[in-house]
Amino acid sequence: MNLVIDIGNSTGKVAVFDKSDLLESCLFNNEITANDLQEIFGKHPKINRAILCSVTNYSDEISNFLDEKTSFIILSEKTSIPIKIRYETPQTLGKDRLAAAVGSNHLFPSQNLLVIDAGTTITYEFINDKNEYAGGGISPGIDMRLKSLNHFTGKLPLIQRKDSSQLIGLTTEESILSGVINGAVAEVKGIIHQYESKFENLQVVLTGGDTKVFEKALESGIFAAPHLVLTGLNIILNYND
Repeated sequence: MNLVIDIGNSTGKVAVFDKSDLLESCLFNNEITANDLQEIFGKHPKINRAILCSVTNYSDEISNFLDEKTSFIILSEKTSIPIKIRYETPQTLGKDRLAAAVGSNHLFPSQNLLVIDAGTTITYEFINDKNEYAGGGISPGIDMRLKSLNHFTGKLPLIQRKDSSQLIGLTTEESILSGVINGAVAEVKGIIHQYESKFENLQVVLTGGDTKVFEKALESGIFAAPHLVLTGLNIILNYND
């Protein structure tokens, strides 16, 4: 039984898999602790393997706990994965981006794929029909855009985000939401259009905490995969068995 941990910029996610079947997933808004993992092991005592993916710092107690309890790997550029990497600086490639690429390629093998992960940042990953990760793009996410307007201006307020916005804002708050949300949606639509014009039979896969924001606005044919990074990590863990 596998334990999969994804530590992001804003949240942490933990999942338990039995081979390829997802049994349970948990979202942590605060730092994941060894006590949190102990509770999960209490419910799933047959966990014997684990993988950790992190884009930020995490406590040594987590890796020490996993070392003691499981056969444990930390995802890095040296970890064996089931797709080829054409990225010129694999050591700087976010490991969550790599896991999303592996997960999407497993869902749609030998197909041109654009993976959009909408969270703290909006990332774009392209996997070609030769099962090669070829790179992508990184853009500020919705919350980051809202915070930057407040931080880099003298009077614009920091407002509560919403999942949708009217086009014409009648107040400063509504205008900020219009610019940020509709602007982010327009960006994603534009990026999809550019990829579709360049690559035939492109499958778009959408994941991340802001999936609902974009899923409502994008055309049909978009495949939503809320646990894509976790699934990709589990595939990598099984691949290294």
